[in-house]
Amino acid sequence: MFKFLLLFSSFYYVLCYEVPKAKFQAIYPKGLKVIIPDDGFSLVAFHGKLNEEMDGLEGGTWSADIPKADNGEWIFRDDNVEMKLGDKVYFWTFAIKNGLGYRQDDGEWSVDGYVDASGNPVYVQDGTTEVPTTIPPTTPPTTPTTTPPTTPSTTPSTTQAPKPKPTTDSSNPYKYPCDISLSKVTTPGFVCKGQVLFEDTFDGDIDKGRIWTPEVKMPNAPDFPFNVYLYDKNVRSDDGKLIIEPMTLESKYGDGFIWETLDLTLKCTGKIGTPECYREAAGPEILPPIITGKVNTKRSFAFKYGKVEVVAKMPLGNWLIPEIQLEPRFNEYGSRRYASGLLKIALVKGNVEFAKKLMAGPVMSDIEPYRSMYLKEKVGYENWNKAYHNYTLVWTPDSIEMFVDGEKYGEVDPGEGFYQEAVKHHVRAASRWLKGSAMAPFDELFYISLGLRVGGINEFPDTTNKPWKNRSAKAALQFWNHRDEWLPTWFSDTSPLSIDSVRVYAL
Repeated sequence: MFKFLLLFSSFYYVLCYEVPKAKFQAIYPKGLKVIIPDDGFSLVAFHGKLNEEMDGLEGGTWSADIPKADNGEWIFRDDNVEMKLGDKVYFWTFAIKNGLGYRQDDGEWSVDGYVDASGNPVYVQDGTTEVPTTIPPTTPPTTPTTTPPTTPSTTPSTTQAPKPKPTTDSSNPYKYPCDISLSKVTTPGFVCKGQVLFEDTFDGDIDKGRIWTPEVKMPNAPDFPFNVYLYDKNVRSDDGKLIIEPMTLESKYGDGFIWETLDLTLKCTGKIGTPECYREAAGPEILPPIITGKVNTKRSFAFKYGKVEVVAKMPLGNWLIPEIQLEPRFNEYGSRRYASGLLKIALVKGNVEFAKKLMAGPVMSDIEPYRSMYLKEKVGYENWNKAYHNYTLVWTPDSIEMFVDGEKYGEVDPGEGFYQEAVKHHVRAASRWLKGSAMAPFDELFYISLGLRVGGINEFPDTTNKPWKNRSAKAALQFWNHRDEWLPTWFSDTSPLSIDSVRVYAL
């Protein structure tokens, strides 16, 4: 243990790389196997506890350095532990790659089934210690109730519907106690139709349960907004609400700081060594003049297909842009210009002239007209930012539907795919979507993202009353120089994005 801590402390951590997720197997009748896929590592370590949360980066009951990989996998085994259904493993892993150290923090895994020593699934009747029935490794019947999708991990800040008790009918090893959903999530198991996959009502501190990861970076391409995401007093839970409030950079760092240097490297969640983490003002290129915030579930929860409900109150204030959306976990079709897609659950811009227009839907490009081609609109009788509303997006393998307060106002049907229309609009990523389904790029795992942006070069067309030009190198400076016009429209009670609850249901 002491040896590992010495090694651990000597490496510098690069936050933009993620260690491959550990995979777990509960072995019947005794044993635990942990598998970390190799990615050019020179050493991997596993630390964990059974049914007891880890105290930060403590050693844990299981504390082992794994010296080498075996057939492309780093494997930890405990052949003596007896795992019961519902047991939970709390863990963290550490890996060294090219001389740098990386961690997967705050990991959790729950026992929802068993395998034998060879890794074949086994069936245990009623959770007793009877001799298991080994499920034959053949292709199961192709009915909706026979292909086990995945099920989400449960954590202190999420609520998962109670897992149905496995059937005791051993004559049909493929029988499930519910109708299996088409929804997929990030951990092993099966998902029942209508199951609650994720829920947060923000009754506790944002850090509780480590569900939400705050973003700390200066967002850049493709929209180049005029804000920096920080995790400060402007991002907080207050009276059962998530509050994300805009504030000026100078209110935190002092007058004239927009002409200085901002170095976020030590906590940056963006790409180290890029303007996302370090900027120095030069000429007309000032630092982002506004501080906002953004949180996401990328590390804790992602899913494919389901119903997302967000109860929120939209921000009021010139040039404010709420971010209530789903973002791709792995960017399978590319990471630039929304090549892997973006699903907007709800968007109402903060200016009064836009306050009655609700928009939502898929985005697959940063350039108009294809950028907003599939966004659907709903014009309200009153401004959407006057009250909390239920914004819902239903994402299936065949369509994307948008609702507000239970009323459907839009649907997107990809038909044979988004490719044909994208090619007409010169979207470079279009050809990559052909390797997926008709729903591509929306046929991969996405995570929840909640934040607040300001300005930028794509959301607001150039008009006479807009203080900057989208294609100007001085856009941020022009915006800041006209702060006497827009800053008086920002108020502490109406300008924050306020989220009451977030829920995700299986189809």
